[in-house]
Amino acid sequence: MAYVAVKGGEAAITNAHRWLAEDRRGDPTVAEVGVDQVREQLSLAVDRVMSEGSCYDRDLAALAVKQSRGDLPEAIFLMRAYRTTLPRFGYSQPVETGQMSVRRRISAAFKDIPGGQVLGPTFDYTHRLLDFTLAADGGGPIEPALQAIEPQPYPMSTIASVFDHEGLLETDPTPAADAPEPFDLSREPMTFPAGRDQRLQALARGDEGFLLSLAYSSQRGWGSTHPLCAEIRLGEVAVEFAPDELGFPIEIGELTLTECQMISTVTGGMEKAPEFGRGYGLTFGHCERKAMSMAIVDRALRDAAELDNAAPCQDEEFVLYHSDNVEASGFVQHLKLPHYVDFQADLQLVRRLRREYAARETAMKEAAE
Repeated sequence: MAYVAVKGGEAAITNAHRWLAEDRRGDPTVAEVGVDQVREQLSLAVDRVMSEGSCYDRDLAALAVKQSRGDLPEAIFLMRAYRTTLPRFGYSQPVETGQMSVRRRISAAFKDIPGGQVLGPTFDYTHRLLDFTLAADGGGPIEPALQAIEPQPYPMSTIASVFDHEGLLETDPTPAADAPEPFDLSREPMTFPAGRDQRLQALARGDEGFLLSLAYSSQRGWGSTHPLCAEIRLGEVAVEFAPDELGFPIEIGELTLTECQMISTVTGGMEKAPEFGRGYGLTFGHCERKAMSMAIVDRALRDAAELDNAAPCQDEEFVLYHSDNVEASGFVQHLKLPHYVDFQADLQLVRRLRREYAARETAMKEAAE
């Protein structure tokens, strides 16, 4: 029996694109969802696409979600591809999350954390019951949330400032004036051993599901990291840029960010006082699960250098090489493309081995007789 390629070519591909557009639109008697509706009502999907697509633009992310029919890895791929077409005119100043205009801020480690617990918009206390009023176009107007009785402090204390007077939490060293520029994963190939700047960039762009599984594995004992959530905060942060013609930074906009600080593993020794280690997560938009997973995996990767642990979440090359869903999806899905030569080679090998097996079986039977 012969194995031959299916014929079709450009006409078949064009028709496949038309069919895809038809399936994306669905029943034409149902009103088409607008990009603005996706942006406003599927905001968590939009935020994930922005974060893992490395491009902060809510309208474009919403368009990608619509175009991809809700397939978020595909939407992230679209955002990454679009991002490569954009000219780069420089780097912003480091954002100051301590100056965040906070909408949500919680700590599982400190009940009475300075600044208070701000629950904000969260699924944490919902009953996970289907709300059938949403199937009836929302069932009426939404009751507005009550405002806080006491005004929130601004800026709101960070977990680092809570520890400052005792020095119980490790701090990042201040870069020297002649320190090299931070690693730019969007322009430089990944290298190992990776600095923390490269690791955090890779984790920020990494697939939420992959990082969630790694974080879970660490909590289950595969990585020696069972942290406490010191702080999660969600809010808006100003972005500043210093144009060459001005020579000083100016504010050019705001970003919505989710920041997570995990603390774990008391570290210290003969030359250093004991203190809590820290894992860090930061994402575009409202992506708490991703930020928490990122912080746990960051901590696990840092522990690996100290403990020489071989757990999957502490294997730097394994984690960073395989966390990118665009690359992973492409490598898996490329198997759908023609591999006729590979298959023919494998087919001939299996047939030859079967002939050799049959010949041995025949020889053994004849010898037995």
